[in-house]
Amino acid sequence: MQGVGFRPWVYRLAGLHGVGGWVRNDAAGVTIEAFGPAHALDAFIGELQASPPPAARVAQLEWRPIEGRPAVTFEIVASEPSADRRVSIPADLATCPDCLREIRDPADRRYGYPFTNCTNCGPRFTIAIDIPYDRPNTTMASFRMCPSCQAEYDSPADRRFHAQPNACPACGPRLWLAGPDGREIATADPIASAAEAIGRGAILAVKGLGGFHLACDATNEQAVGDLRSRKRRDEKPFAVMAADPAAAEALALLDDEARRLLRSVERPIVLAPRRTPAALAANVAPGNPLVGVMLPYSPLHHLLLAAAGCPLVMTSGNLSEEPLAYRNDEARGRLAGIADLFLMHDREIDTRCDDSVARVIAGATVVLRRSRGYVPRGLAARGHFAEPVLACGALLKNTFCIGTGGTAYLGPHVGDLENLETFEAYEHAIARMERFLGTRPAIVAHDLHPDYLSTRYALERPEPVKVAVQHHHAHVCAAMAEHGVSGPVIGVAYDGTGLGTDGEAWGGEVLIADCTSFTRVATFRPIRLAGGDLAIRQVWRQALALLDDAFDGDAPIDRFPLFTHVAARDVAVVRRMLASGVNTPVAHGVGRYFDAAGALGLGRPESRYEGQVALEWNLAADPDEDGRYGFAVDGRPGPCELDLRPATRALAAELMTGVGPAVVSARFHNTLAAATVELIAMARRRSGDLPVVLTGGVFQNALLVERVIRAAGAGITLLRHGDVPPGDGGLALGQAVVASALARAGRREVVEDVCA
Repeated sequence: MQGVGFRPWVYRLAGLHGVGGWVRNDAAGVTIEAFGPAHALDAFIGELQASPPPAARVAQLEWRPIEGRPAVTFEIVASEPSADRRVSIPADLATCPDCLREIRDPADRRYGYPFTNCTNCGPRFTIAIDIPYDRPNTTMASFRMCPSCQAEYDSPADRRFHAQPNACPACGPRLWLAGPDGREIATADPIASAAEAIGRGAILAVKGLGGFHLACDATNEQAVGDLRSRKRRDEKPFAVMAADPAAAEALALLDDEARRLLRSVERPIVLAPRRTPAALAANVAPGNPLVGVMLPYSPLHHLLLAAAGCPLVMTSGNLSEEPLAYRNDEARGRLAGIADLFLMHDREIDTRCDDSVARVIAGATVVLRRSRGYVPRGLAARGHFAEPVLACGALLKNTFCIGTGGTAYLGPHVGDLENLETFEAYEHAIARMERFLGTRPAIVAHDLHPDYLSTRYALERPEPVKVAVQHHHAHVCAAMAEHGVSGPVIGVAYDGTGLGTDGEAWGGEVLIADCTSFTRVATFRPIRLAGGDLAIRQVWRQALALLDDAFDGDAPIDRFPLFTHVAARDVAVVRRMLASGVNTPVAHGVGRYFDAAGALGLGRPESRYEGQVALEWNLAADPDEDGRYGFAVDGRPGPCELDLRPATRALAAELMTGVGPAVVSARFHNTLAAATVELIAMARRRSGDLPVVLTGGVFQNALLVERVIRAAGAGITLLRHGDVPPGDGGLALGQAVVASALARAGRREVVEDVCA
């Protein structure tokens, strides 16, 4: 609750009810001693939880009688450290309406000042060095407040009372514009000069709250193309920042929940259907009917958007696959070949924190990337963590988790652990969160895959207790933890890949699970990956494997446009590999089926970024099409297999006779939804009426989720992710929960039952 104006609000509340005493921040939260008549104390306690400040979330309120004493005044006293440390620093908060009015008012002393904030808004997590969250423990410590700012900070009646980043042009951080060589450019108004350059097609590096953005005019095809070329980002969509809600509505089709999400204090990038026509360059999101749109969340963004007069591409300041740049010298070195100009300031960022991403799926918000605005907000874990646990997460879309007491803390989005720079950022973020929590983990959890950098990191740590957690079991337990369910549940875990206990790549799994055991009751018939990971990029290989399996090696591939884009020699080599089984590991992942079907239906031989073809296949579907294909369930011993060969043959026949991708994709989705519900029903016959959780990256597919819900009907309780990403960004939470449950049970290994 620290940093959200809670103490000033308590102070004013006490005055309203005639209560004396004091309020104090400590590392465990907020402590109040209150004295007054019984009726006044009852009213005071009632309002503490009923109507906190906008950015505050009261997780728990406990009170007890204490010895009375005369107390005619109420005070806010200095913060004190505590042995029981908990992260009470809030996430970075979007600019509040009051501060926005000030920076737009020529008569206000903060007119046009890009670092304006108060207790209701501004940087928090990204500038904090330690807790308690007081100014000396932030990167604002070097800025001495002027008399006017100090008076605001000291006055309980002022909304800047104890606003730790409080500043003004006379005493606070300074903004400047620099050229590609890092030298400051003389200008009376850096923001106006930067906006003018954007209007000429320039690419601007902007230092935000959690790191640098790369910005350009989102309506300028040439500028967006230049940014793609320099950033080495071929086709992956760019996020767009719009000046205000009306400007966002002009770009995207938003329902009420998407509007609420867009305006929320977290200010994520919101994925929504693009308006047609919309004033955006086509290559902002090539071939993609969705657009990621967000609103300004800092005064600097508001001022820049107003000066530019157009929506701006606002993408992370890095080369593809590198971590976000967040320090001035780092940005000058790493972004010099991308940005034409740098809009920089001297308020240091202590940790990088990328933008969060969210989407409305089946009427509810689903956070797809949990970072700025959400981190380090804790998640209630209902006493899961008897000992501190560090969960190291996955290889891709990595986020770690520290569980302690009754709370789980997911770290900021790190990204794909595939290079040294990102791995170093990962190590730094873990060390920082450990410092904030004042804890050292007793248990370290990691994925089964021995070659993940996150696994290697876990195994090299000094803690003696290491717990390996199967990927899809972790997904299921993450969903359980988010919903406060102890299990058992029926867990439907669909994603691209995750190492199974049998050494194969799983990813189309139905588990009956609790936190210490699981039974694998169903999986998908595997697809062979000719060339291993190469097949994930060259998706035509998966399509060929799917066809050859369905047609017993005699697929009519000459009937599909896809294979005209591939050299005949390469096709022949892959067919020989598939026939012999050489270098063709099997993969059960539902994501692989999406890749293969999308490659066939769209004629796309390659995926330029992770999940691209699967996403485009999803977005191609006609939402009004209700048809589906056949499938079979192989009831062999062990986990039964869902056999989609009948669906593949039917899908191929329709494509060969000219049925369009929109219809075929919709029928493919409907088939998977019907098959999923059949597998759930089979599991329920085995286990009884258990809750069902839907988890894994495939359940970021809005159409599939909607069709599964529709096919399930009212008789099945489906639990979905919300605040915790369904993909690998939420995996660490499940790892932490499993490891802690095993420790309480006195074990280090999950029991995997054999499905008879």
